[in-house]
Amino acid sequence: MGTFSRRSILGFALAIAISISVVAPPLGEVAKGEPTAPTARDRYITMELLRLLSREHISRRPFDNELASRAVDLFLQMLDPWKLYFYEKDVQTFREVAPRLPEALARGDLAFPYQVYRVMIARVDERAALAEQLLQIEHDFTVDEEMIRDRKAQTYPRNEEEARERWRQRVKYELLTLKAEGTEGEAAREKLSRRYRTFAKRMHQMDDEELLEMFLTAVCNAYDPHSSYMSPSTLENFEITMRLNLEGIGASLQWEDGYTVVRELVPGGAAARDGRLKLGDRIIGVGQGLTGEIEDVVDMRLTDVVKRIRGPKGTIVRLKVVSPDNPEPRIIEITRDRIELREGEAQAEIFEVGQRPDGRPFRIGLIDLPSFYMDMEGARQGIPDYKSTTRDVARILMDFNNAGVDAVVLDLRRNGGGSLQEALALTGLFIEEGPLLQVKDAAGRVQPYYDTDGRALWKGPLVVVVSKFSASASEILAGAVQDYRRGLVVGDPATHGKGTVQSLVELGQLISPLLPLKMGAAKITVQKFYRPSGDSTQNRGVESDIRLPSLTAHLDVAESDLEYALEFDRVPPLEFRQYDMVNPAIIAELARRSAERVKNSPEFQRDMQRIERYLERKAQKKISLNEEKFMAERRQLDAEKEEEDLLQSMEETHRRKIKRDHYLNEVLNITADYLTIRLLAQRF
Repeated sequence: MGTFSRRSILGFALAIAISISVVAPPLGEVAKGEPTAPTARDRYITMELLRLLSREHISRRPFDNELASRAVDLFLQMLDPWKLYFYEKDVQTFREVAPRLPEALARGDLAFPYQVYRVMIARVDERAALAEQLLQIEHDFTVDEEMIRDRKAQTYPRNEEEARERWRQRVKYELLTLKAEGTEGEAAREKLSRRYRTFAKRMHQMDDEELLEMFLTAVCNAYDPHSSYMSPSTLENFEITMRLNLEGIGASLQWEDGYTVVRELVPGGAAARDGRLKLGDRIIGVGQGLTGEIEDVVDMRLTDVVKRIRGPKGTIVRLKVVSPDNPEPRIIEITRDRIELREGEAQAEIFEVGQRPDGRPFRIGLIDLPSFYMDMEGARQGIPDYKSTTRDVARILMDFNNAGVDAVVLDLRRNGGGSLQEALALTGLFIEEGPLLQVKDAAGRVQPYYDTDGRALWKGPLVVVVSKFSASASEILAGAVQDYRRGLVVGDPATHGKGTVQSLVELGQLISPLLPLKMGAAKITVQKFYRPSGDSTQNRGVESDIRLPSLTAHLDVAESDLEYALEFDRVPPLEFRQYDMVNPAIIAELARRSAERVKNSPEFQRDMQRIERYLERKAQKKISLNEEKFMAERRQLDAEKEEEDLLQSMEETHRRKIKRDHYLNEVLNITADYLTIRLLAQRF
């Protein structure tokens, strides 16, 4: 149930979760303002990263001209994804530098990203001034004109005239969007003006560390979409996510028009227990201890404000706060504490569904698992009870056994991956022994990883629920369950398709292992993993046995949608004993019954109508700026918002609860049918 032979331990290699964003915003040490010049530290990081990529990346490929060209384009996409700021001539100038980049970066020369940033800032200021002008003119919303909505089809403006026309259309589009949402006239113009000023301000606030992280991540992404560079602050946030705890006040904050606003209080956290900090409060100053000077944080980057509020357990932070209903500032002293991020843990619930032959309902235990989390630092230090997905799920399974559940449903729809070590150990809770995974390195060596203890904590019927967001470590578990015929895989047609392993190398440890410097980390794709059957999940994912209608299946969020994703391949299959828990006949019958219910379900029929509208909208490469047509489209085909809402719900962990909606009901019905068929088979 999770004991592995010595040869099967991967240490701390990670099957890292998919990230919707290209690069996560870092927490700067201090707000330094605009980047000035690279330091000796930055140059060392760059040179060491390039050495690591050429030696450790699975491609074993030096940073050559082709990769440099990719890196340039990726960097520009990060800065200007909608091609609103750079001119075509700017981009051409940048691309001409690409052939010289390999040699320059090898010696730590970072002139290029600073050159690009300076041009970007100049263009941002130009466009902000232009937008202000365009907000003051009268727009004719009766004209039949269209704006390109597909960023891939968009080109960079060739001159000032084209840039002005593009921004005229954009301002017009955003005015129409605000009007559709109930804001128009002067209020809409002021809101857009604040939005453009805020973006310009945010670009001016970018510091050297953030610029370095963005550029070096572009360099890494040129190899594959999962290799990246993490600044020290981003690394800290990553470790918090993996161990599910931090030390601070327990508040979720957001940045609004220059203010840090309280979005949520973590239940049981220091701020929630204190009771004085409220949702919607604006934090305008932060002081350390009882006597430290309160520093003005208005217009400060959110990440820098968070850095000041976090701190060791038992220390005091003073917040200067303004409430929405009281403009008079007040001071709140809060003693920092250890915050357990329970929302990210495995959650469980038992449902009663269907009917046994004796009339009693089936009891089905559901486990909602958002990630394969693991306190890596605690594990390194040898702490016996370090935070672990496998330990949490094992406790749940023991509770299920004691409660006499008939089947277990493992919901991985929101699970983008995490610790590979945890994925293997957790898979071993359901499979008694045998190979769970194969891993191939850059030299082509294939190593199998076995569960060898001969025990499983749950031996009964198992259903794994997946979506296109189920990635990496989730696919290892789902693939093994399917190969062994240990249970059913239900959900989207296929999972995400990430079949690579990343190694996290803290660069400071390379210089000073005993007293590591804070230099961030390189996350490098070093291996590909394969199912016991020999198939990779890379670019294809794990195909579901039973498919359910869902908008997620149609979003462009799969591995195959990412630039420079590695190719699918196979290795020879391993020998293992399959279970008799499922077979093609059982799957076909369960799929038939499910399809009949879905056909007669008003909720699923509405889902299918939404999917149809979304696909129609997706196929349209342009959007009308005629008000009548625009409003009609918003009313009838608001699939874009449905996509945004869905993405937000898939990423959201705050106040996470297991929701028994029509989708989950169908999963439970499939499970009940599965149990019924098995009971009938056992009679003969």
